[in-house]
Amino acid sequence: MSPPLRGRDFRLLFTARVLSLTGDAAVPAALALAVLRATGSTSALALVLGCAMVPRLLLLPLGGVLADRLNARAVAITTDLAGCGAQLFAAIELLGGHPRLWHLAAAQAVGGAASAFQTPTIAPMITGTVEPGGLQRANALLGTANGATRLAGPALAGTLVLTAGPGWTFLLDSASFAASAALLALARVRRAPDPEPRDGGSTRRMLRDLAEGWHEVRSRDWYWTSLIAHATWNGASAVLLTLGPAIAVDRLGGEGTWVATVQVGAVGLVTGALLAARVRPHRPVLVANLGLALFALPLALLAAAAPAPLVIAAYGLALTGLGVLNPTWETVVQLTIPQRSLARVTSYDWLLSLAAAPLGYAVAPWAASAWGPSVPLLVSAVLVGGTCLGTAAVPGVRALTMPKPAETTAPVPAAR
Repeated sequence: MSPPLRGRDFRLLFTARVLSLTGDAAVPAALALAVLRATGSTSALALVLGCAMVPRLLLLPLGGVLADRLNARAVAITTDLAGCGAQLFAAIELLGGHPRLWHLAAAQAVGGAASAFQTPTIAPMITGTVEPGGLQRANALLGTANGATRLAGPALAGTLVLTAGPGWTFLLDSASFAASAALLALARVRRAPDPEPRDGGSTRRMLRDLAEGWHEVRSRDWYWTSLIAHATWNGASAVLLTLGPAIAVDRLGGEGTWVATVQVGAVGLVTGALLAARVRPHRPVLVANLGLALFALPLALLAAAAPAPLVIAAYGLALTGLGVLNPTWETVVQLTIPQRSLARVTSYDWLLSLAAAPLGYAVAPWAASAWGPSVPLLVSAVLVGGTCLGTAAVPGVRALTMPKPAETTAPVPAAR
């Protein structure tokens, strides 16, 4: 089996994703600084971030339906163009020197909605450009790129903000969306056979499609129990990212400790993805979930205000576990879930994961003010360790072995 990057179509998809990920990784830091410069209010920043998150959460299942029913590549191109327009509008607003809060909020709302429709298209486009035997390596490559952009994106944003202003970061993100759309327009993506036509109105068909996607999730005990563990991980991560910086500054040596923690975590994410490209565990979901349980370590060490080197090393190890999980999980899902339902199933996956993060961000400061930061950190450690390790008790998790590519049905070719 030749490496996935030797294939022209996956190479185009990979390059498009790297460009999009780099732009997206740079925007959060620039957005925070831009809003704080314009308003001086953390409440205003929360409003803008909420305007991006809420449409994304509400529209994700609908995005999964459209990606399964329509051409996933065409949906992705359309959403890239919408994201390009939204970030270009924000860039113009910021470069004008007098940004209005509601304009920035509206731009982020459009961007969040576009992301909801774009995210479910990724899995079908991967399976449509890579042969089944190359999916593990393809997903590992994308996981490596994701980790690398987490390292490069904030540094790029900081450089642009300090030298030219935050508007240029949004202009860069807009350009990355445009370039991604152009690259996807050149790619050929195989499509799964269209679902059979349904009787009834469009609303009824939409509800049936949503119900079918959910049936694919709940009919597999290894899938829905793992989603609970993954959602818990995301909620616990939000608790750590909310309370960790203050603990690092106050007790562990200052801002440099937190910067080092985040950077080592990004290195761990890349390392895990590289390991996933070489390791093919016999029971992939079990191994990946056990690795995800490592996140309990940095949570517990932060709660105890352990020495900084221990916290930093534990966070790097935990993110290595995440780096292994992501490509492994995506490969199992892509080889197991019927192609006609893949986008809907992954949209539910993203929905649960994304919904848990805002909950963690909201609960962490409230719990810390009531009982101190150690309590929510320790509770999060117990929850993430318990749910991830607890999946080992699920029969489907223990029994599931890595599907063989020969056992899958490849999508039928389709013209551009």
